[in-house]
Amino acid sequence: MQNRIEIIHQDELPNAARQVLHAFADKRIFAFVGEMGVGKTTFIKELCKELGVKDNVSSPTFSIVNEYLAGEGSKVYHFDFYRIKTLEEAFDLGYEDYLYSNAYCFIEWSEKINELLPNDVVTIEMFKEGEKRIILAST
Repeated sequence: MQNRIEIIHQDELPNAARQVLHAFADKRIFAFVGEMGVGKTTFIKELCKELGVKDNVSSPTFSIVNEYLAGEGSKVYHFDFYRIKTLEEAFDLGYEDYLYSNAYCFIEWSEKINELLPNDVVTIEMFKEGEKRIILAST
């Protein structure tokens, strides 16, 4: 299954987040792919809002993972693997505890740990096309 969403204005992001969460309602792990500055963190902020997160959502570039509380007290994990150099660092972080917790996991720079991801991950590819931002969500 693949969804293509075109974003022209920032105010379209909440609807895009709803579409993705609805289309993949049975999924919990979302792997984000796209060049720096394409809007991965911004889109993750919208996904978190849709899930009822009230915390300040920011890129976990230095901490590698941020934990947020969503509606009904469920957890959301937001990863940024940009700075990791080896898979050992993901193992040291205890990535399995997060990915197999049944919590939502939003993973930036997922290509750095591709071989560790489960098969049922949703890939969110983001890129610019002229003035538009394109979001391709697929399993």
